[in-house]
Amino acid sequence: MPSTQPVRFDPSVETIAPDEAETLQGLKASFQEILETTSQDYGHAVRAVHAKAHGIARGSITISEGLPPLLAQGAFAKPGRHDAVIRISTNAGDILDDSVSLPRGLALKILDVAGDRLPGSEGDTTQDFIMVNAPAFSASDPKAFGKNLKLLTKTTDRFEGVKKAMSATFRVVESALEAVGTQSATLQTLGGAKPVHPLGETYYSQTAFRYGDSIAKFALVPVSPELVALTGTLVDITTRPDALREVVRDALAEHGGTWELRVQINTDLEAMPIEDASVVWDEAISPFTTIAKLEIPAQASWEQGSSERTDDALVYSVWNGITAHQPLGGINRVRKETYELSSEFRGRFNGCPVHQPAKLSDLA
Repeated sequence: MPSTQPVRFDPSVETIAPDEAETLQGLKASFQEILETTSQDYGHAVRAVHAKAHGIARGSITISEGLPPLLAQGAFAKPGRHDAVIRISTNAGDILDDSVSLPRGLALKILDVAGDRLPGSEGDTTQDFIMVNAPAFSASDPKAFGKNLKLLTKTTDRFEGVKKAMSATFRVVESALEAVGTQSATLQTLGGAKPVHPLGETYYSQTAFRYGDSIAKFALVPVSPELVALTGTLVDITTRPDALREVVRDALAEHGGTWELRVQINTDLEAMPIEDASVVWDEAISPFTTIAKLEIPAQASWEQGSSERTDDALVYSVWNGITAHQPLGGINRVRKETYELSSEFRGRFNGCPVHQPAKLSDLA
């Protein structure tokens, strides 16, 4: 029977593959190729992954009062309110027509977080969470991730018409798979994801993180009635290249939204592995528990001509945060240098170094 006791964090929970350094160099080469291709085509550098933003919104996150000691750790050790900013995106490294339907992403940045900092984020006071609308990562480990990314690199910013047609076909195949109770993360990543409304989705960290003395995954769940009503709603993406940006802007301008940030504590390293990011941690073994509430007031989440500048200045990384939430597992380890490569390239090419905001007014 799986244990119900939290697994205590120890460095030994991670196992570094002998060839991980070599795999990392391959991933960095793929990131570099994507960045060079898109920057030359656009005359402007964008992210190597999650390049297209569908909305950027400011709000606040309130850490719950009365959390038990197991949950009152790290950034959530004390109740209180922090400013926050979210960025909604899809996962491609190029700017695609929304008719190429891809997994949704949501990055959350919490400001004014105290604690010892992770390597590379010294001097900052923000805590980032990068999440996608699926409970597990599309690749099991860095090597599998590298193979997938290398394939995608060859089509970056090319063949958009083919991508649209393939996406339509893949959506049909994926729907058929889901009808019989299965699904394909690969098909979804290639354009077969359902064109769901981004604001109705639950977003997951997918990979493991230190949670003070424990280990956990995170989820951001829509809870306000207006957002819950959008769950499972499909967006018409056939003739609107920026359909997602439009529907997100309309919804947030009308009513804003509220989400709960939840945590899932690891209780069994065999059933809830650290190094295989493709494994869904069973909620029957360890359910997600609410630790904070994210509130985004009504606002325009995208304004042509100004939001692009904010997007350029923002940078998110799982390695931007405090040591109490150290990213764990191979996928997270290789994210550090690849994300740094992407942000440094953007800052250098665009002549505008990216930086972490100390307060919301620091954002463009």
